[in-house]
Amino acid sequence: MTGNGIPVRSHQPGQSAFRAIHAEDIEWIPFAAYPPAARLAILVGHPDKPGPYLIRVKLPAGTKMMPHKHPEDRIYTVMSGVFYIGLGEVFDESKLTAYAPGSVIVLPGDQAHFHWAKSGAYITQVSAIGPLGLDYIDPGNDPRTGAPAL
Repeated sequence: MTGNGIPVRSHQPGQSAFRAIHAEDIEWIPFAAYPPAARLAILVGHPDKPGPYLIRVKLPAGTKMMPHKHPEDRIYTVMSGVFYIGLGEVFDESKLTAYAPGSVIVLPGDQAHFHWAKSGAYITQVSAIGPLGLDYIDPGNDPRTGAPAL
């Protein structure tokens, strides 16, 4: 608080100065919890730590993310391609809904869901409060266990 009783606002780590991220500067990296062909870009924050983060996820055509949950609430924005997402603990193509670029999806924490890059590659942008968590419903689908990714 300042002397006049007004709270002093603190910034999130790395956000005390203006900066811009250009598309050509985004670094796409593998992420152990994703299928091998998927890529992750960390744009703002640190998803492995408490606090807000902003990431992008890129799945190439045909890639599936088998049913899983995140403990954190998430907001997805479809950046490119068509994002197919379904709710439930079993991958069921009939439960997939397609979302075009510009769509925003609010996903509550602990909601089982699955994705499929059914009609081609897609990129989603995810904002949430970390740390990021990802638990597969069937541990056999978790690439971190050495099981084959589907």
